[in-house]
Amino acid sequence: MPLQTIGHRGLMGAEPENTLRSFRRADRMALDAIELDLHLSKDGELVVIHDATVDRTTDGTGQVRDLTLAELRGLDAGLGERIPLFTEVLDAVAAPIQAEIKDQAAARALAEVIERRGLAERVTVISFHDAALRETRKLLPEVALGLVTGRSTPTAPERAAELGAELVSCEFAELSAEIVARCRAAGIGVISWTVNTPEELAGARELGLDGVVTDVPEIVAAVRAGA
Repeated sequence: MPLQTIGHRGLMGAEPENTLRSFRRADRMALDAIELDLHLSKDGELVVIHDATVDRTTDGTGQVRDLTLAELRGLDAGLGERIPLFTEVLDAVAAPIQAEIKDQAAARALAEVIERRGLAERVTVISFHDAALRETRKLLPEVALGLVTGRSTPTAPERAAELGAELVSCEFAELSAEIVARCRAAGIGVISWTVNTPEELAGARELGLDGVVTDVPEIVAAVRAGA
């Protein structure tokens, strides 16, 4: 299989992260999937933003969970973009989605959207948190799961197998050929974040990964040129 490209928060190296502008850029470039992050607003809306606070990525301050959707919509997320609803992203792009959740409450809200809109074939639910993935598996037995790991990457194959995850998304600096081999033995796909340089791409190819999560269009072009 050719190496897949997954757009990190859209293409955050070229556009404001986790915005419709960023997701549309990734979709126009026909990436194999788009990764995004989900939180719940104060009034229970599933919004697309990475951090638990709005401070880093908008002109506002405060916890996402303490702000209503209307308050979140009033913030500038870069170049005049607004924090989008998850459903708006689904409507704006055609690509498969890797939706990262942080907790069980978000898992339940996401499961409701996936079930209502029939998205089990399009959305892979990913998380660093085992409990969130267990909750998703309980609610949606048929949906694909992905375990995300950083420093815990050495335990990824066994944790993913225990969770019934089809995929691990591991921090590139933590991956090794031995970890990839253990994933392969368990029938688990392996992608890596974040691959943004030619050297990292060469390393991903050497490891025989299934895909790379990238911020930049240049890596997408390099993957295609080397296919």
